[in-house]
Amino acid sequence: MQPKSQEQYYSYSSPISLLEELLFQLDWNYERIGESEIAAEIEGRWCSYRLFALWKEDLECFMFSSLIDLKVPYIKREAIEILLSMLNPKLLLGHFEVSPDDEVPAFRYTLTLRGNPGATLEQMEEIINAAITECDRLYPALQFVLWGGKSPEEAMAAAMLDTCGEA
Repeated sequence: MQPKSQEQYYSYSSPISLLEELLFQLDWNYERIGESEIAAEIEGRWCSYRLFALWKEDLECFMFSSLIDLKVPYIKREAIEILLSMLNPKLLLGHFEVSPDDEVPAFRYTLTLRGNPGATLEQMEEIINAAITECDRLYPALQFVLWGGKSPEEAMAAAMLDTCGEA
């Protein structure tokens, strides 16, 4: 499969440098943690999202996470895991999880660049857009389960409902 001719590969040393340039252009708050890692915080529709990206040069993989600013109490963990297992097959890019080490839901995506000359600005934009869109879609469903007393099935129905406009 050939890349689209209009996509432009950038000669940055890593996808992290390309992402840093994009975050700078968008005027978003970010912090370069090291040569191969960057963090940012953005406002979504419902809350703030903490973005983390890591470039694993030895594997030629760009790993991206968007953490939702919401704690999952242990007592609700099973219901949230059911909700995420119902939602994940419906996602085109990435997946959601609550890692065993923390209590925060996260959107994760890995882009392998093995054999490619580098990442494109369009790829960085697509990953960020997918993360924000899916986190914004999931947040109300999380609230329904955590605080609304709804089942994962009821919350899933609400999460997948696409609305037009705003009230």
